Amino acid sequence: MTSERVDILIAGGGFPGLALAIALKQALGAAVRVAIADPALARESIDDPRATAIAAAARHLLQVIGAWDAVAVAAQPIQDMSVTDSRVTDMVRPVFLTFAGEVAPGEPFAHMVENARLIAALSARARAENVLLLPAAVAELETAGLRVAATLGDGSTWAAPLLVAADGARSRVRDLAGIATVGWSYGQSAIVTTVAHERDHRGRAQEHFLAAGPFAILPLTGRRCSIVWTETHAEADRIVALPDADFHAELERRFGLELGDIVVAGPRRAYPLGFSVARAFVGGRVALVGDAAHVIHPIAGQGLNMGLRDVAALAEAIVDAARLGLDLGSAEVLERYQSWRRFDTMAMGVATDGLNRLFSNHSDVLKFVRDLGLGLVDRLPALKDLFIREAAGLTGEVPKLLRGEAL
Repeated sequence: MTSERVDILIAGGGFPGLALAIALKQALGAAVRVAIADPALARESIDDPRATAIAAAARHLLQVIGAWDAVAVAAQPIQDMSVTDSRVTDMVRPVFLTFAGEVAPGEPFAHMVENARLIAALSARARAENVLLLPAAVAELETAGLRVAATLGDGSTWAAPLLVAADGARSRVRDLAGIATVGWSYGQSAIVTTVAHERDHRGRAQEHFLAAGPFAILPLTGRRCSIVWTETHAEADRIVALPDADFHAELERRFGLELGDIVVAGPRRAYPLGFSVARAFVGGRVALVGDAAHVIHPIAGQGLNMGLRDVAALAEAIVDAARLGLDLGSAEVLERYQSWRRFDTMAMGVATDGLNRLFSNHSDVLKFVRDLGLGLVDRLPALKDLFIREAAGLTGEVPKLLRGEAL
């Protein structure tokens, strides 16, 4: 079968895939052909009730590739954050830890952005940059010589020196490339919905650590918040299926009365939570980014940000190779990307896994220990500043795009 040829083929049209395609087209110009394959590209609207905390480094990337302006008006800066540790039945929720919300004067460490808005902005930018959009999934692949050939679900075949797997946690490309993963389920689901409330949230994010898992209240524009509410699988399914009045009552018990009366202002859905990391981030002419490479617990709000860190590192490695006339899918290019991202990914995965296990339990002993630890951290400004910069993605060897620099 005759194959169409491109320079980079990306499987998956979510945040990482779109951002990578845009960055590459902008850096390398019209002569370089970049294609994205994803059946979701045929959909006219995006059905996703979630919102995401875009850390400062990820926002720098979005600004450089020209996608941030389209969502900035609807992006809510996180001005500060408070952490509590209590039970649902507790009458008082003492605050053990607070964070200021700036990595630099006038620069919040994160903004809350609704997923549907961000995907729409990235899709529009990709079209403006003449990224080739293929509304079909990668079904098969074969590596031969200096190219990998991918057969799509519509029967067409596309060949490229490099195939990027950005097709999510159940990545078909990762499986076809023979890259194994290690991971586990937490036995938890995250209930996600949007809440409208009576009083102004003033840009404050709140993380209530309850026995079942974290209950996060994340500010959106207007008097609205995004809720990420962790329960066991069975309890999450039960709560999501409740009649509206009963669901409201369960929500209000956890949300509290600080922001006045609340109203559920969006659909409610439950997403299973787990940990997964690929044993390698690269294979023969294949690179993994985003959830195809790693899935972590949302306890620290780092999932999407980790994916965009992958994008920044891989884009820089590809662009540097292209300008030197090197093979874009060579082992040297791929190994540079893998060595750049593996340690950071594993460190964040271990940290989020440990936090979830420390806080999602009924142990009074562990509660005492963690509350003592939170209180100590709250009294160490230098350590808090380090945590903020780490969450913002501004520590370590930061790629150019995350520093706000063009490739």
